Amino acid sequence: MNCPICNKDSKVVDTRLSADGLGIRRRRECITCEYRFSTVEEVELMDLTIVKRDGKRENYSREKMLKGVVRALEKRPYTEPGLKKLTHFIERDIQRKKASELTSADLGDVVMNRLRAFDKVAYIRFASVYRQFEDVQTFQRELNELIMKRNKTI
Repeated sequence: MNCPICNKDSKVVDTRLSADGLGIRRRRECITCEYRFSTVEEVELMDLTIVKRDGKRENYSREKMLKGVVRALEKRPYTEPGLKKLTHFIERDIQRKKASELTSADLGDVVMNRLRAFDKVAYIRFASVYRQFEDVQTFQRELNELIMKRNKTI
């Protein structure tokens, strides 16, 4: 990592888990000018291909996934740290699949599973678009399933 002041090489002085627990915070010092600065590292999904319903393939995009989640969370109470943690857990679940390709259906399932626990209204919104609810009965079945799962945990 180059120093932001003199653009020369730096060394790691200290390594810790970041405050949110989702990355690694490194304290660095420039070898040349001795300026101290911090960096944060987090895992990034790089080589993941999403296979769309029509068979087209495209690279995984965190921004695209996040856009769908934020749209489902529109006018819902959530915090930026909460959204960041949700994104981290979604991507961790994707990584656990240990696949270089995922169908858009698999990706949608991962997002829905995490949204269900994060915000039930956002989950229903996301599911209604993702599963292409065509009528009120389909919507009602999904709501009933949520109610049954909630009652089992009470």
